[in-house]
Amino acid sequence: MDSRTRLHLALNHQEADHVPLDIGGTHLSSIHVQAYRRLRNYLGLAVRETRLMDVFQQIAEVDDDLRVLWGVDVRYVAPNDASTYRRTMIDMGEYVGFYDEWGIGWKMPKEGGWYFDQFFHPLAEAQTLTDIERYPFPDPEDTSRYAGLAERLHHAAREERLGVFLSCMCSGILELAAWMRGFENFYADLVVNEKLAVGLMRRILEIKLRYWEVALREAGENVDVVAEADDLGAQSRPLISPATYRRLIKPLHQELFSFIHARTQAKLFFHSCGAIRPLIPDLIEAGIEVLNPVQVSAVGMDSAELKREFGKELVFWGGGIDTQHVLTAGTPEQVKNDVRRRIEDLAPGGGFVFAPVHNIQGNVPPENIRAMWEAWKVYGHYSKTFQVVS
Repeated sequence: MDSRTRLHLALNHQEADHVPLDIGGTHLSSIHVQAYRRLRNYLGLAVRETRLMDVFQQIAEVDDDLRVLWGVDVRYVAPNDASTYRRTMIDMGEYVGFYDEWGIGWKMPKEGGWYFDQFFHPLAEAQTLTDIERYPFPDPEDTSRYAGLAERLHHAAREERLGVFLSCMCSGILELAAWMRGFENFYADLVVNEKLAVGLMRRILEIKLRYWEVALREAGENVDVVAEADDLGAQSRPLISPATYRRLIKPLHQELFSFIHARTQAKLFFHSCGAIRPLIPDLIEAGIEVLNPVQVSAVGMDSAELKREFGKELVFWGGGIDTQHVLTAGTPEQVKNDVRRRIEDLAPGGGFVFAPVHNIQGNVPPENIRAMWEAWKVYGHYSKTFQVVS
């Protein structure tokens, strides 16, 4: 059975020959560059320059030799940068930094830095909707974004026969608004300046709609999953109340998701970390079909309970191992036991793509990463087989 068929079956709540595997198939399920280099050395793979899938998170692009060796089923495809944007690194003394195409400033320590963190929010001083309207937002229709996109998608879907994951242009509506305003400003806006908060989020929504109009036209039938995101959860509860989500954010999500559904048969993948269980029914109603990363270590996110309550409506993409505790600090045997538990919880009846909870971090031992893969290999088998999809 080829990978694309295997993923299609999982996405349609059917059991294939094996639970599909995603390691590096998305920018939300890959490996930090430090852990990736150690893993390649541990596995005896050739030394080569590590390419970044995501500069902000310092996430590696998993090379094809490892993808083939481990049987990864998913190919990540993302738009290019706009023609008007070039990332320029700035020497900031103890830090190195840059500004992204939205004007947000990011920096990372030169010594011992693991990620880029925000230091500048371009709309921090905005007072009115006019301030937002005057801001030079990125052009989602810049043709450079889509150069070669259709060809890459076709190659992955038709020639490699991999499941195809198409990335969004930017982070989520609420998330990006907070990045542009600054977290303190934006969360205060939701209470005392709702007009400004909604105006900014709607401007981001408009950009997203224009991106998906072009991207999905380019994709045609050569995409299986399209990705959107909004980090809505902290460790113990949602970042905003369900009432605030339903009143201010959910209508924007519904508009975005309906727009996407009207233009593709691909499943809608939605990423949100944290304890989001109180929001899951609303997210399903808004139109999500695939939930990631399934943070099983957060409050209320027990894998068996989630499958029991939402397994008929959602595909769980992630949740394959507790990365917060077990994968990082456990023994290889503990890793294998946790993987077995998560597969037993989430795999029955299909509707599960095996991936760690978010990206594998830089301090994870290679022995544990290999143990995770070995446990998937052993415990992820189904007994049924199905016909190949087109």
